[in-house]
Amino acid sequence: MSNMKYRDALFDLANNAMSKAYVPYSRFPVGAAILTKTGKLYAGCNVENAAYPEGTCAEAGAIAAMVLDGETQIQDIYVIGKGEELVTPCGGCRQKIREFSSVDTKIHICGAEGVRKSLTMNELLPFSFGPENLEQAS
Repeated sequence: MSNMKYRDALFDLANNAMSKAYVPYSRFPVGAAILTKTGKLYAGCNVENAAYPEGTCAEAGAIAAMVLDGETQIQDIYVIGKGEELVTPCGGCRQKIREFSSVDTKIHICGAEGVRKSLTMNELLPFSFGPENLEQAS
């Protein structure tokens, strides 16, 4: 499967998700879009609540939608936020992405102009702990 053919669709999906974020406290919208290994697409946005910071991240929302649909393998994930700095996944989301990743998974960090940086899972979360660590313990 050519990931390039999905690039614009994933960017647009993440950007649209960001526009729907519920962020009355931080005022910092984030969107995420996932391409699974089977070619399905999922999106999520961050959602805050009055018990701030007990909200959910965009990446977590996209992953939840993916899992609800029976998918478990992220091929690519696009994350977009506003500002000049890279809006990378938080530590918790890095681990959530890792749970459903392989060595081929790419994380694309976006801004308004498009993809700013693409990373492998190992670059984003080096020396990570994943499901295979638990399998080795048995």
